[in-house]
Amino acid sequence: MNENQELQQAVLHGLLNQQQYAGNEMLAPKLLVNDEHGTIWEHLLDEFEKCQSFSIAVAFITQDMLTPFKAVMSELAARNVSGNLLTSDYLGFNAPEMFAELLKIPNLSVKITEVSGFHTKGYMFDNGDQQTMIVGSANLTRSAMLSNYEWNLRLTSTSDGALFQQVSQQFKRQWQTAGELTTDWLADYAANYVKPEWRPHQVSGTKKVPAAHPKITPNHMQEQALANLAELRQKEARRALLISATGTGKTYLGAFDVQAFAPRRFLFVVHREQILEAARDSFRNVLGGPATDFGLLSGNMHQKDAKYLFATIQTISKPEVLQQFDPQEFDYLMIDEAHRSGAASYQRLLAYFEPQFTLGMTATPERTDEFDVFKLFDHNIAYEVRLQQALAEDMLCPFHYIGVTDYEADGELIDETSTLSRLVSPQRVQYILQQLDYYGDSSHAPHGLIFCSRQDEAVELAELLTARHHPSQALTNQQTISQRDQAVARLEQGELEYLVTVNIFNEGIDIPCVDQVILLRNTQSSIVFIQQLGRGLRKYPGKDYVTVLDFIGNYKNNYLIPLALHDDHSSSKDRAKRELAFKPILGLSTISFSPIAKERIFAALDAVKLDSLRELKAAFAAGKQRLGRAPLLCDYLAQDSLDPRVFLTNSRVENYAQFLAKVREPVELTTYQDQLLTFVSQELALGKRPHELILLTMLLRQQTVSEEELLGVFEEKGYYYNAQLLNSLDLILGLDFFAIKSGKKLKADDYGGQALVDHDGFNYQLAPAFQAALTDAPDFSRLLNDALECGLKLSEAYDNTQQFTLYRRYTRKDVCRLLNWDKDLSAPMYGYWVGEQECPIFITYRKDEKVMTSRNYQNSLANNTAIRWYTRSPRSLESAEVQRLLAVKANGTPQVKLHIFAKRSDSEGKGYTYLGPATIDRNTVAEETMPTDRPKPKRVVGMNLKFTHPLPYHELKYLTGNQD
Repeated sequence: MNENQELQQAVLHGLLNQQQYAGNEMLAPKLLVNDEHGTIWEHLLDEFEKCQSFSIAVAFITQDMLTPFKAVMSELAARNVSGNLLTSDYLGFNAPEMFAELLKIPNLSVKITEVSGFHTKGYMFDNGDQQTMIVGSANLTRSAMLSNYEWNLRLTSTSDGALFQQVSQQFKRQWQTAGELTTDWLADYAANYVKPEWRPHQVSGTKKVPAAHPKITPNHMQEQALANLAELRQKEARRALLISATGTGKTYLGAFDVQAFAPRRFLFVVHREQILEAARDSFRNVLGGPATDFGLLSGNMHQKDAKYLFATIQTISKPEVLQQFDPQEFDYLMIDEAHRSGAASYQRLLAYFEPQFTLGMTATPERTDEFDVFKLFDHNIAYEVRLQQALAEDMLCPFHYIGVTDYEADGELIDETSTLSRLVSPQRVQYILQQLDYYGDSSHAPHGLIFCSRQDEAVELAELLTARHHPSQALTNQQTISQRDQAVARLEQGELEYLVTVNIFNEGIDIPCVDQVILLRNTQSSIVFIQQLGRGLRKYPGKDYVTVLDFIGNYKNNYLIPLALHDDHSSSKDRAKRELAFKPILGLSTISFSPIAKERIFAALDAVKLDSLRELKAAFAAGKQRLGRAPLLCDYLAQDSLDPRVFLTNSRVENYAQFLAKVREPVELTTYQDQLLTFVSQELALGKRPHELILLTMLLRQQTVSEEELLGVFEEKGYYYNAQLLNSLDLILGLDFFAIKSGKKLKADDYGGQALVDHDGFNYQLAPAFQAALTDAPDFSRLLNDALECGLKLSEAYDNTQQFTLYRRYTRKDVCRLLNWDKDLSAPMYGYWVGEQECPIFITYRKDEKVMTSRNYQNSLANNTAIRWYTRSPRSLESAEVQRLLAVKANGTPQVKLHIFAKRSDSEGKGYTYLGPATIDRNTVAEETMPTDRPKPKRVVGMNLKFTHPLPYHELKYLTGNQD
């Protein structure tokens, strides 16, 4: 099928009959909306990525969308792609500052139409032989692109299509009569511009600035946290910890909880005097009452008799001050920045007072000084607010993150070994300023924080920026707190544009006006990355968004960037690559990486072992700190931290008990118990089929399970089953499935060599050896139940109404088991295995050059409906294997059902993504020859495999993408 025929089929699919005609997802007419499956901006990004040129006609544009738009334009400029933008001054919506930003984009021609009532919203992309247009209701504004309820229709056409011609002619007609955007036009427009009254200023792009003294009520997050705190106190908890980022309303949450607790007296402790008055005012806004009820205790204020007392730790922790209070003076004690509580001053305070309840609040409970904050607060975590949740709940100011490649000289990027002369060279400083100007907002001077790698770099960079008319000041640990406060005040007042520092502003500083965060250093940890990003996320009147510019050099820790942005602690390399492959949206925030920066991060991901024992031990230690005991597999799931599958698939340990031994947690298992736990961990606990897990869980609770009972559970849950599956359960739990060679012994011997379950055709029972292994074996029982429960929880991510779940990953051995085969044939299977009824096909889309000598024989996937595939060699049309593939039943259906599994390259490991069933397009079956290094070429049979379920665009893009 040629391109025009494919397009014709897609149009007929979309406009005439979706059942009768095949629909290429990339070509078929499609309604685009903002929903849980994606945003209009993501669809536009797809079109920008493949276009040769573009034309946009929109009435309204907002500055808060121009930062990610500029990032896209920068990528296109690197490919020598340019475009046209037609807009207007209709209703005065488009601000002069927005037009000034458009002038910065070199590969964008902008014109302003004088058509009265210009209200167009259209995006046209020239892809060579085909054209795509997106028309509907969405202007180039952040709310329209990311959140509003919009309808937009995407249509693909040839250049000769009547509709494309009509739209193209309309655009050309308006373009020819429109005036160019120039500095002169902009100066005149700005001089006469009157901001429309109906377009009020907004905070963070979504809500109007609140009226003075509004009634303050808990938001959704605070309501849940308050309920958790009440429940903890009902269980007689005396201490609890609240984990929430700066700017997410911790102080108001504390006030709401104090209101619910109604203490006789209350003490709030902070580490900086500057926070006292703001905290007092926040509490009074919630609690009400006379001003005399709210007192300050610090070096300058001594209102110690107030009902609600707000004190600095420096003052109240003094022994002579503590002695002025009865130890039971305060019913409720609240500690801000509770991660500092390991200091002697806090320990004195906590040892002295005996409140009924103590609440600690922090954004960063994990410490590098080994002090256990969780233990101090009895491991009671009242609530934890993650970055994505805070953004979704509109608690933080949205950000636009741009990852650009750092300055490169003579083919050499900045890295950990770069000298000071390179870090502050005139060329690098000029490059930094160019990026700041391009992505900056010319409507006002920036309020920026720059984090760099070294103190001497900070000092010199601040001097160089100041010399180039960007007033800046370096702050290092050499300055006093008073000097830092003075510098912050100068930034807030506009005397400075940038504060340049290393790490001293990671926490403990609140500068709400910050609207730029510039990262000029290696990302050493996800915690530090989020701390530095968070310096700009507090809402502030007049601040619509934060621009985050990350200069990505040749750093080995670059892989931490996508992990930090997505709050991803899973240690799953596949998940990290998927997060990086696209331009994700977090609420109203966007994330963009330049192509070169993305390549650097992919290279770092390939080089790092996310599941190394060192990483696993660190995750274990963090989990143990939180819980006060050794975490189990299910605990990692509950905490949404490490993906427990990294223990189940790790080559260094066979089960979690073996890992516990490596971290010196005492576990007593016999050899047979260890083998049983290994079997459950490696073969079942990944959750790709829950049936065995359910049966074993039932047998641990009751001695005998009838087949009828088991099927009743499957029925109740809606799980797929048949006679073949029941036979497979016997083979798996009897270990017959694993009766294959593994070195000099059978694989089943690794699992004890004995059946786990006996089945007489009517009832299931644990085999005697398994039953005996459970007797007086608390460690084994605990770890076995944990592995089974973990597997059942993981299985919830699969569609258990059928054998395989679309777009989930499976190994060859998984496939053999889920196809209910008698034996594990994964070792001799290689690329496919033609069974009697089913044939799994495993495709590595981008083969290693050593394996595939000619690109002509690479699997091709030009669209989402079919893939070109080749048999092994030598094969011909007469080969028995090929004949079985082509055979059909009497009713015309294929004799053998094809299942397609694919991965991008061998760097993705053993797993393949299930793309669904497929059928052979018989018109495409042909004998072909494969060139080799040998004199005689090899014969193969090639054919197109048509997917039953056309691939979603993200799956297609990820599979065919050029990132590894």
